[in-house]
Amino acid sequence: MLMGATGLRTHIWNNNLKSGLLLAGFPVLLTFIGLAISLLIFGVDNAQYSAKPGAGILSGYSEALDAWPLIAAWSIGIAAIWFVIAWFAHQAIINASTGARSVTRQQEPKLYNLLENLCISRGLTMPKLAVIETGALNAYASGLNDKQYTITVTRGLMETLDDAELEGVLAHELSHIRHRDVRLLVISVIFVGIISFVFQILFRGLLYGAGGRRSGGRSGGAAIIIAMVIIAVAYLLAILIRFSLSRSREYMADAGAVELTKNPDAMISALNKISGNAQVKKAPDEVKEMFIENPHTGFMGMFATHPPMEKRIEALIEHAGGKRQHPSVPQPRKRGTSVPEV
Repeated sequence: MLMGATGLRTHIWNNNLKSGLLLAGFPVLLTFIGLAISLLIFGVDNAQYSAKPGAGILSGYSEALDAWPLIAAWSIGIAAIWFVIAWFAHQAIINASTGARSVTRQQEPKLYNLLENLCISRGLTMPKLAVIETGALNAYASGLNDKQYTITVTRGLMETLDDAELEGVLAHELSHIRHRDVRLLVISVIFVGIISFVFQILFRGLLYGAGGRRSGGRSGGAAIIIAMVIIAVAYLLAILIRFSLSRSREYMADAGAVELTKNPDAMISALNKISGNAQVKKAPDEVKEMFIENPHTGFMGMFATHPPMEKRIEALIEHAGGKRQHPSVPQPRKRGTSVPEV
């Protein structure tokens, strides 16, 4: 098998460590972003209105540093509020961004029973279920604890995969929950999302400030440059967070699916059908990192957090005893229905 006990424990420990570091680092990073905002405000104001261009270069910096304790307090407060909102509302936010809706046993009995049987076989808490009405073939797990965990699948996946293949995908997502991948991914989505949002606002402010610099002094320009450096570092950290999402998590979840279902061939067949048909068009890039497949091509492949589908299939063949299959064009098993793209 791909997943030895020691390797799995290390994988879970690393996920827990990264989650803790992200939670601890978020208010610290917001504090530095707050300092950048203060320098930006000073720089723009000085560049536009200073009566003595070139004088008092250090005065604005000292003002910004004097305000830093207040900035830090506000940053910690904002971080606390954001995490409270994210803790209770992250699933609603993710569902809204992907178009997912919760479903019950009565609405989707087969899907519910497949997942319930997997959970019973290992004594696991049953996650909630959600469906995205799209013809794309994809799935993801989300949530921060047992009461919040949710597995979401697309309508296209349900209508194209047979029962064994669908069970394999559900087992894959359930393995992400067992391995604590889901918690790290959700925290990363929250973290990177707020940094990207702040970056866009400040970048527009910097463009405005750059226009104002033409009529002002060196102190304003220098403050703006320092603010730009701080913001650039923050955005770079957001990118590095995405790199911290190890590609190994998908191999581990594929192996976990085989461990739960004892059917590597069904998992290989499911991955073959998903490959090339996974694009959920309107989902945000941050949320796509949670999907079972998030293809990147060309230069963007360097930034991919998912290994190529061919390598995942090769790993299942080599380490889980699966058989090589010839990819075929997936056809929906249910006829006469049209599923809109989301």
